[in-house]
This record gives sequence, C-alpha cells and structure tokens, in this order.
Amino acid sequence: MQKANKVFIAKSLDGFIAGKNGELDWLDMVPNPDQLGLGYFEFMDSIDALLMGRNSFETVMGFDVEWPYQCPVFVWSSSLEAIPQAYSAKAELVSGSIEEVLATIHQKGYGRLYIDGGKTIQSFLQADLIDEMVITTIPILLGGGVPLFGELTERLEFTHVRSEVLFGELVQDCYRRKR
Repeated sequence: MQKANKVFIAKSLDGFIAGKNGELDWLDMVPNPDQLGLGYFEFMDSIDALLMGRNSFETVMGFDVEWPYQCPVFVWSSSLEAIPQAYSAKAELVSGSIEEVLATIHQKGYGRLYIDGGKTIQSFLQADLIDEMVITTIPILLGGGVPLFGELTERLEFTHVRSEVLFGELVQDCYRRKR
C-alpha cells in the first residue's frame, strides 16, 4: 500500500485558514463563476481517504450542501463521543495518538490521506508526517483567526513543485517534503 499524507487548503496572506470567529466567507471573495475546482478534484483523485479534526467536521456539517466527499472520511477527536446519526454512514470517528489513528486507517487499506483542519495539520507537521502541501493563498489580510501553521520543534524543509496564478488573484503553491 502506498502511503502519503497530503494537505489541500486555502489561507489568507497573513496565514489564517479561518477568521477570528471561524468565518470562511472570505474564501469566496474571488469570483469563480464557472465553479472550477482549482485542482481540488485532481487532488481528491490522488487520495484514498480524508482525516479531519472535529472542528473541521462540525464546520462541514454546518454547510448547506450535500455531503461533499466521495471518499471515506475519518474524524479525529478526543472529545467527540459519536458521529451524529445523520452522518454516521458518511464519517467514522477515530481517536488516540497520531500513530494509533494512522494504524487504524492503514489497517482499513487507506494509505494516501488528505489531512484537513488547522489543529490536525499542525499536529501532523509537528510529527513530521506531511508529505505534500497544496496551499492556495487568497489576497486578504484577516488580522487574526485560525492559523495554518503552528510552532515546530525543528525546521521542516520542503521542495517547491509548482506555482500557479488562478483568476489573476489566487496563488496556488505545491510543496513536497524533503526526506
């Protein structure tokens, strides 16, 4: 089984993935009239399953849309006791250390994982378990909120793979971990 942990996320110019009150409205500030996926669908084709934190799961449950994922979704939480009934067939709760969570997911046959959510991404970076990051920068300064990156105990070097300007305003960068 091929294993890789990947991130696909948008951030503000000042490095936040959500505003001070968790708001995400700014993610749509650049018009996308044709609803282009901006690389998201190709990214999703490259993964087997998604691992997100509780906060991200609760945010997705609050969206007024159909469940947006076709792949298995795992919700990593130490405080959530169960997946709400309406989503029990769409997501599975996992808990424990990163190593335990990964072992559980890998035992189910999923190796190429989409890692999503601020705290989850930060935890994986702290454990040096992110292999690739696709980060789209939106030209706005939020001045505070949920940061994409947190403190690290040591430096992590990545190789720049590509950059693309989308709609003349968004910059999407792809990086791979140097190993």
